[in-house]
Amino acid sequence: MTNVNAAAAQAEVGTGLVRVDDDKLAEYERRGYPTDVLPMQPEQRTWGTFNFVTLWMGPIHNILSYMTVAGFFILGLNVPQVVAAVMLSAVIVSAGYVLNGRSAAKYGLPFAMLLRDSFGVKGSVVPALARGIVAGVVFFGTTTFVGAQTLNIMFSRFWSGYLDLGGGFSLLGLDLPTIISYVVLWTITVLLFVSSSKALGFFGTWSALVVYAVIIIGAVWAFRMAGGLGPILDYQPTKAMSGPLVFVGCVSALVSNWAGPIVNMSDMTRNATSVRAPALGLPIGMITSYILFSIVTVAIIAGTKIAFGEEIFNIVYAFDKMGHDVGANLAVILLILALNTGATAFCVFANLLPAGLQMTALFPKVFTVRTAGVLTAVIGTLILPWKLVASQQTLFLFYGFIGSMFGPIAGIMLASYYVERRDRLDLDRVYVPEGDDGEHPGGYNRLAIIVLCVSFVVTMLGAALKGVPFLVQLNNFAFFVGLVIGFVGYAIGLRVRTSRAVGSV
Repeated sequence: MTNVNAAAAQAEVGTGLVRVDDDKLAEYERRGYPTDVLPMQPEQRTWGTFNFVTLWMGPIHNILSYMTVAGFFILGLNVPQVVAAVMLSAVIVSAGYVLNGRSAAKYGLPFAMLLRDSFGVKGSVVPALARGIVAGVVFFGTTTFVGAQTLNIMFSRFWSGYLDLGGGFSLLGLDLPTIISYVVLWTITVLLFVSSSKALGFFGTWSALVVYAVIIIGAVWAFRMAGGLGPILDYQPTKAMSGPLVFVGCVSALVSNWAGPIVNMSDMTRNATSVRAPALGLPIGMITSYILFSIVTVAIIAGTKIAFGEEIFNIVYAFDKMGHDVGANLAVILLILALNTGATAFCVFANLLPAGLQMTALFPKVFTVRTAGVLTAVIGTLILPWKLVASQQTLFLFYGFIGSMFGPIAGIMLASYYVERRDRLDLDRVYVPEGDDGEHPGGYNRLAIIVLCVSFVVTMLGAALKGVPFLVQLNNFAFFVGLVIGFVGYAIGLRVRTSRAVGSV
């Protein structure tokens, strides 16, 4: 298709959205593309600014995020430094959401199809599997396991002998109470995921308000336990931060916790009623949410240290420090339910849904969004995710791995859309006929694949070569380093490729 024909098949409307010609949409459908991955027309969109404000307000308050920030104290950050790290992360994540979500807000394409434009029709399989399967599987498994630990505590408040069930029985490293709690939470999460889109939308919007209403209880309890705001602000960790690079590494780790949604934010913004809606709503919701998140986290982690003399990496155990009277039991139950509401929203919207969309786009004749999401939940259990969150060290190693994948993917996508495409897409390059390799030979954008592989190797070397400080630091800042290598490497590669093409004419 020529640029003239492409422009005729897609026209921009007043809200900045692009409407695809109905005949062209029907043609894409005849080529075998399921409706789940076709462009959403402006009249089909339902998410306004408020939906994007509330999108991550609940999921932010998930237990993995709290464990990550608890690790900041262990690494030597004091209270002001922790708050600064959290808020800087919020700004960076918000910018990533807006910049990488713009193309989908404008054209209505899901992440899996946008990858085709950046990596090639066949090359898109590599980053799609990284986001949809690897990260979706791991984050679902680890989040569900940590949530199961909170249910252990909640159930033990009802039944004092719950934690003694099974005696010394253990299966693959899990005791019987944790197995039961895991199955319960796994089932609830999967049932919510396979429910109607209307139910999912309702949960996504209002779960945030429920989490907010309850999580404040935790902050109040922590302030009272520590003796007020003053002692918490004056709190100093056991060891001081060894240098500014530790601070940067902490920011990188927390950003990596949200790197997945940065990469595939298009799965959400494609439903935007205007380009402006996510551009306003996402930063407002993210930054506002992180303000409360930083207050609650600092209060609970520092408060438990002040009150009980121990640094608690897992926030679940901090809640268990509450008393066992009726009022304390009720508070613990409400807090655990609130955290699991946020964690469930995180699993559904940030992991199962992207995994389902990616697998449907890659194998449309094999999977639907629901069946692919359920498969992700099954595999997320088979990988024994509890091994990944056994300590602060393993958790940060995991974030290094995630950042090494998602940093360059995001960088390449941004360079492709803003530098190469100049904020314009030709959808015929994306929705090609079956057997057509598209604009890249063999269906692979070799430049994008090479930059992705080089960046991943460079940022992960430090995890294996601990004796090389420079490489270790690159791994500590994996997401940032990968983002820069991805964007700059692809932009430079484009320039070289264009120069060679001109010179060969």
